[in-house]
Amino acid sequence: MRVLVVGSGGREHALVWSIAASPLATEIYCAPGNAGIAEDAICVPIQATDVDGLVSFAQKERIDLVVIGPEAALAAGLADALEAEGLLAFGPSAKATEIESSKGFMKDLCARIGVPTAAYKRFDDREKAAAYVRDEGAPIVVKADGLAAGKGVVVAQTVEEALKAIDACFDGSFGDAGAEVVIEECLVGDEVSFFALVDGQDALPFSSAQDHKRAFDGDIGPNTGGMGAYSPAPMMTEEMTETVMSEIIRPVVEAMKDDGRPFKGILFAGLMMTDSGPKVIEFNARFGDPETQAILPRLRSDFLPALVVAAEGGLKHFDLRWKTESCLTVVMAAKGYPGSYEKGSIIRNIEAANAIKGVTVFHAGTVQADDNILSAGGRVLAVTGEGQELKDARDLAYSGIESIDWPEGFWRKDIGHRALK
Repeated sequence: MRVLVVGSGGREHALVWSIAASPLATEIYCAPGNAGIAEDAICVPIQATDVDGLVSFAQKERIDLVVIGPEAALAAGLADALEAEGLLAFGPSAKATEIESSKGFMKDLCARIGVPTAAYKRFDDREKAAAYVRDEGAPIVVKADGLAAGKGVVVAQTVEEALKAIDACFDGSFGDAGAEVVIEECLVGDEVSFFALVDGQDALPFSSAQDHKRAFDGDIGPNTGGMGAYSPAPMMTEEMTETVMSEIIRPVVEAMKDDGRPFKGILFAGLMMTDSGPKVIEFNARFGDPETQAILPRLRSDFLPALVVAAEGGLKHFDLRWKTESCLTVVMAAKGYPGSYEKGSIIRNIEAANAIKGVTVFHAGTVQADDNILSAGGRVLAVTGEGQELKDARDLAYSGIESIDWPEGFWRKDIGHRALK
């Protein structure tokens, strides 16, 4: 099969890496890709949101399957445009992607069909939102309605912090994404990222992970796109997995189908495991980053057929096999991230980390310049360890990091601390 993966981050490197292991893959392209992806795929200089350019390329190169990574490409209607030309796409339509691209839509959907989630209100008026926060008090959660690259959510510990978050949204800090805000109760518990393959009608569990959103050790500092993750999440037992599938995933899939926006692709539920059971924090319409880098190395089954079956239909009669090992990935980010940071610093000795048995380095924000690998983003590398126990996976990941020479980078030293405590 000739496969095109769309995107340029660590998630896309993990997707390409896993697809490349399939004997069914005859040629793999990635648009636009990065320096690490170039080792497993042919990178083409087409941006992920260039819908016309990607459709044209897929037609010209007779691509059999397009795997869409970033949410912005999905929201731009890439899957719709590909399917309109008879091309097979893994990823939901723009209408189905609203489950991520509009938090208000997602909350209304959950409320309508009885899926457990936090109590909430939607506002397109700054003063009304502020008045609601003053009435409710803190802690409270303020979310920009639209896509904000994982940074449009503030868990406010004080009313003043919540009011600042509301101002940031309505003052344009997140562009159009902040034109409306969702304000919801602050749930208490452990967060879990739960993934399910969906073909528009049926859903299949696709493992779990726990992410670390805060920038610094001890879960402090600003929210980021994710500083590390481990898989599987210890609390996702077989019994809990079936609870999530029956009470959350399947009802949402059924409702989306009934609403005329069937969901195809990977449905990513961000859950809070509360004393009264799992509740939905958010839904995403794509693989998570960095969760994907911790999940895919655990997959024993051939990944490519799973993507095809989800895109074409037939998951009802499909199954997946997983390794018993644990995986843990640590993100190496540019100093200053998630704020301003420098690009273009040289990263050395990545190959030494990859040479350690059980370690895989996924590139997120890198470019090749002559013989050097340079940083080209905020989150730059995701170093993943695979071990029999989670502690073993953690030790391997940090051994990989110790092998890499990048003075301009930083990383958390405590990934996995919740599970290992």
